Amino acid sequence: MTASNWGYPTPIRFGPGRIKELAAVCHDALIARPLLVTDPGLAALPVTPFIHALLDAGGLSSTTFHDLKPNPVGRDIEAGVAAYRAGEHDGVIALGGGSALDVGKIIAFMAAQSRPMWDFEDIGDNWTRASTDRIAPIITVPTTAGTGSEVGRAGVVINEDTHRKVIIFHPAMLPTTVISDPELTVGLPRMLTVGTGLDALSHSLEAICAPGFHPMSHGIGMEGCRLVLEHLPRVVADPTDIESRGQMLAAASMGAVAFQKGLGAMHALAHPIGAEFDTHHGMTNAVVMPYVLEANRAAIEPTIDRLAAYVGITGGFDGFLTHILETREAMDVPHTLVDLGVDADAIDGIVAAAIEDPSAGTNPIPFDQTFAHAVFLAACEGDLHATR
Repeated sequence: MTASNWGYPTPIRFGPGRIKELAAVCHDALIARPLLVTDPGLAALPVTPFIHALLDAGGLSSTTFHDLKPNPVGRDIEAGVAAYRAGEHDGVIALGGGSALDVGKIIAFMAAQSRPMWDFEDIGDNWTRASTDRIAPIITVPTTAGTGSEVGRAGVVINEDTHRKVIIFHPAMLPTTVISDPELTVGLPRMLTVGTGLDALSHSLEAICAPGFHPMSHGIGMEGCRLVLEHLPRVVADPTDIESRGQMLAAASMGAVAFQKGLGAMHALAHPIGAEFDTHHGMTNAVVMPYVLEANRAAIEPTIDRLAAYVGITGGFDGFLTHILETREAMDVPHTLVDLGVDADAIDGIVAAAIEDPSAGTNPIPFDQTFAHAVFLAACEGDLHATR
């Protein structure tokens, strides 16, 4: 795989072995004392001391913060900000999947703020409340190919008081540099590879189905879908396939760029389900995906027909839906939310939260209580036709 540097939407150093440039990237960002934010699993693996060794060799002083949950909560951010301030750090390296990347970005942002974090929820112009003088530089190093958080300007965290997943946004949360090294994703467990990979697909897929005119994001979303559909089965079959691992990293970043156009019912449902039942976000999107596609069919069939033709799937919308179902089955994705551990009796609370989720506003069909109720119930019962 050829190494390359990109400049969209932020500088990206892409290719095998690029992690060795981490110290140089820190120097370029004027970071001398980085806080390495990662998750407990990665903190216990050789990659974390390897990262510190690279930083030490570059003359940098670093410590690790890894006290965060798979679905991060407000207390995780508070603890991280305390660690950042106590260590007198001047920048953040976020290493890991979406949770670690989100937490790292929010820590770098909140370390300079005096207002509560929830004041910066991605609603209207809330971001303008922030003090911008000392927002720390952020370097992201993804180890999964899914969320695309490495190129995003926001992070998702659960408000435990309200049991809501909240999007914290500020333009300055865009990372200074991304190191996208596919070698770091090789050891990812199979189900995390599947869940994060299908999360990347959901981003691009919902983006191209979202209404509105954003041809750049739409085009990126089309190619992002193609890359996932081609390369995810390859990395599931052969986890050491560096070429396909790299293409999946590219697809993940592309999905996060594409969804500037919008998301939809997959994410509107996945957010409250994850907050309530602590399910893996990408896997939750994967479970609800075919039910949302079927429910939105009247508005998205021409788009899915074009996507099917572009990726080489025959049969238009029906052929594409069948392909999604077969792909999920081959990768052992649960067919229903109940199989994922969701209680169907929670329908009223999930629906109420879902229709208030920011992603609901760009679903191609109005995402009201009736629509959300039908999709959630269908996904619990495994009946695709129940959404018609």
